[in-house]
Amino acid sequence: MAYNTKRVTEQQLAAQRDYAHEASVLLRERFGTPTAYVETYGCQQNESDSELLRGMLSDMGCTLVKDGSQANIIVLNTCAIREHAETRVFGNIGAFGYEKKNRPGTVIAVCGCMAQHESAAEKMKKSYPYVDMVFGPHALWRFPELLHRRLIGKKRVFAVEASDGFVAEGISRLRDSDIKSWVSVMYGCNNFCSYCVVPYVRGRERSRLPEDILAEIASLAAAGCKDITLLGQNVNSYGRDLDCGTDFAKLLRQVDKIDGDFLVHFMTSHPKDAGEELFAAMAECKKAAPHLHLPFQSGSSRILKDMNRGYTREQYIEKVRLARKYIPGLTLTSDVIVGFPGETEEDFEETLTLIEEVGFHALFTFIFSPRSGTPAYSMEDNTPREVKQRRFDRLLDMQNSISARLHGEMVGKTYRVLVDGENQTGGQDYNLSSRTASGRLVHLKGDKSLIGKYVNARITGSTTWSLMGEVTEETEVK
Repeated sequence: MAYNTKRVTEQQLAAQRDYAHEASVLLRERFGTPTAYVETYGCQQNESDSELLRGMLSDMGCTLVKDGSQANIIVLNTCAIREHAETRVFGNIGAFGYEKKNRPGTVIAVCGCMAQHESAAEKMKKSYPYVDMVFGPHALWRFPELLHRRLIGKKRVFAVEASDGFVAEGISRLRDSDIKSWVSVMYGCNNFCSYCVVPYVRGRERSRLPEDILAEIASLAAAGCKDITLLGQNVNSYGRDLDCGTDFAKLLRQVDKIDGDFLVHFMTSHPKDAGEELFAAMAECKKAAPHLHLPFQSGSSRILKDMNRGYTREQYIEKVRLARKYIPGLTLTSDVIVGFPGETEEDFEETLTLIEEVGFHALFTFIFSPRSGTPAYSMEDNTPREVKQRRFDRLLDMQNSISARLHGEMVGKTYRVLVDGENQTGGQDYNLSSRTASGRLVHLKGDKSLIGKYVNARITGSTTWSLMGEVTEETEVK
């Protein structure tokens, strides 16, 4: 049954373009040549949203800078997933408050998931009077209007009304890279995992039309983009609100037919919805990367039930087996939470044994962070913090050992890699950064002219987190 997805009309977008023009005039009057800075916290979807914010700021005549102290407009695009992220944002808001004290005309805007979270929005309203604008993900497409409203008025602007969300096409975007790009296929989430605020701050699932997605990807491919990541809170739910006969597996096959030499990654897949159709599509599509990010969160079926994840430990492991049957050599990554309310030592041991059995290349690991407004926030949690930390450290030790072993097995083999930039950590011996098709980081030595190109790299060394390699003419690649 289709949901009622709200789509922003061309008339509404035209109104935003008018606001952008009027705002550009006001900004020139106030600042001459206005400068803007966008700081991003959180997930890839936030990174994608920041590209839209930069695009709209550019449309309003702003020059984008990389230092907030040089900006007339400061935008903080925030995350609400964990308490640590919120604490960091509030600390940085305070620091930018000093910038505004020295430069009173500066406009400070806070947007993103944290801004949509009721308690955080209220805190900004009461305790941070120098924040000019607060707006959530649902109002992002109205950014020109909101900025214009602040520029012509004395009142602060708050746009954090509860909403199921919108789909807006045709917004200008200023991408960070010509080599790698994010493409959102859908927004929001219907899963309501008991620990997660995403459905409350990003709204219900709503899919972009396939023709809009395919046109965007075709444009990127024609411009020479080499690595495209399809984004959605649960990409396997794609199309359920469209009634057009296109689900995510079919969309992946359609993307595979687009001309160009590029790879397609995607995230995130929810285990309850990922299945044989998806794995078959990945195996059949030459452009689909042999990488699956499949968050398991806990190895205990009892905890998974309390998390409202919709699958058991056994079902997760069976899906991994099926995926590897279709895609030999598949690289698996995942998310895991340690210390969920009620987690016992036995539950934690089940998480460790799942990690050992599956053999992930990498894990994104978190200690449970209670989020107000979620069911887990009210769950009884008697496990001391030091016990959670001890478990967390044990998990990291195990995963680091697995990652080191799997990377070690790649030494001596040759892989096709995409050189995506200069290496910031490898020193002079390895001045370039590259990625295998499955997303493994490879440090290389070579000329900067290789950036943006595919090359063959023979792996010469490995660490827990990365690989070292040398460019080779060898053609036998993995």
